[in-house]
Amino acid sequence: MATANGGARASRISGERMTISLKVNGSQRSVPADADTPLLYVLRNDLALNGAKFGCGLAQCGACTVLLDGRAVRSCVTEIGTIGEAEITTIEGLGTVDKPHPLQQAFIDTQAAQCGYCINGMIMTAKELLDQNPHPTEAEVREALAQNLCRCGTHNRIIRAVLRAAQTTGKTRPVPR
Repeated sequence: MATANGGARASRISGERMTISLKVNGSQRSVPADADTPLLYVLRNDLALNGAKFGCGLAQCGACTVLLDGRAVRSCVTEIGTIGEAEITTIEGLGTVDKPHPLQQAFIDTQAAQCGYCINGMIMTAKELLDQNPHPTEAEVREALAQNLCRCGTHNRIIRAVLRAAQTTGKTRPVPR
């Protein structure tokens, strides 16, 4: 097996396209793609994982955020050839309709979504925050989510949802009402 740009396991199939092997939501997946293909395109177009959204294409809005080995990254600018053996987690890998992740449930309970376009990126960014800091203050949540844009203006409900998720798992102070 050759590696593309020192990244994901890959082998040439024809011309410049390769078969690239990625670990997504706990499963090994292979896709034919160029090493410089944005992860977002592979997730949505090849793997039918549509939770990450195309917002700006410039890593400025956060709608495309996924976790790469637990770190929130903008999949619109992350080339698949740079991923290597890292584990990719999308919103689809957090919970299910029957058993949502505590963050997903908190967003539902607080009605944090209006149009919903930014919410998956917000949840994935919040997941990284709570994994690194299970006792965040409101200011820390606001800082962590500052680079994720919401055009509907539901930021206050989003902040409450993240604090509620931390509280639900017994990891923070009570949520202000």
